[in-house]
Amino acid sequence: MRRLAIEAGEKIMEIYESDDFQIREKSDQSPVTIADEAADKIISAGLQREFPDVTLVTEEQADSHQRQADSFLIVDPLDGTKEFIKRRGEFTVNIAYVENGAPIRGVVYAPARNRLFFTDASGRSHEESPPFDKARAGVRQPISVRSPDNDALIVVASKSHRDKATDDYIAQYRTRDMTGAGSSLKFCLVATGEADIYPRLGRTMEWDTAAGHAVLAGAGGRVVRFDDHRPLAYGKPGYENPFFIAYAPGVELRNA
Repeated sequence: MRRLAIEAGEKIMEIYESDDFQIREKSDQSPVTIADEAADKIISAGLQREFPDVTLVTEEQADSHQRQADSFLIVDPLDGTKEFIKRRGEFTVNIAYVENGAPIRGVVYAPARNRLFFTDASGRSHEESPPFDKARAGVRQPISVRSPDNDALIVVASKSHRDKATDDYIAQYRTRDMTGAGSSLKFCLVATGEADIYPRLGRTMEWDTAAGHAVLAGAGGRVVRFDDHRPLAYGKPGYENPFFIAYAPGVELRNA
């Protein structure tokens, strides 16, 4: 999974650094580029070769959205397409493995930011330092959520999907700092202790969140539904998420 994420990231950056790239709209009016499609081909082929008996769900293959299984691989080959198009650099490659409703393994690679996060064989999360060798992992450090100060929380929120409802919810907390980030990097900022809480009051799909969720869980963090604070589960029909909150234990969650 790590190797495929790096290979897909190389292809994405090749297109990102070109003079132009094609953009079109999908049926749900979200944008897609040739980078999304090229990365999906690399990752899907590799996963199907290595794990031929495991169900694969990927954003860019609509027919896969009808598949259901207790255990499955789920992929967003380019999370943060709007960040890619605007050349902000905060886009990621997301690959995760879900078992019985929980993402237990994940890789999040932000090629334009030179940041790579992944869970090891035990489920523990690490951040690897560049340069990244496809053949083997290099220097890496275990990552862990920080102990939050509820009088001075650091909040991370979406750059492209920020709205009044999100701002109103954040206003219930005592915050020291607020930061914006694109794609699944928001989960990773909580996982490394660079933020304490990431509330998402907007539409997301499981391929958007599974890899980041796995990385955060492997760093001691949690992801719960916004409405009742139960753990966010995966494998739902249609793969659409409810609103959720990702956070470091110790954050005193407010009600919806």
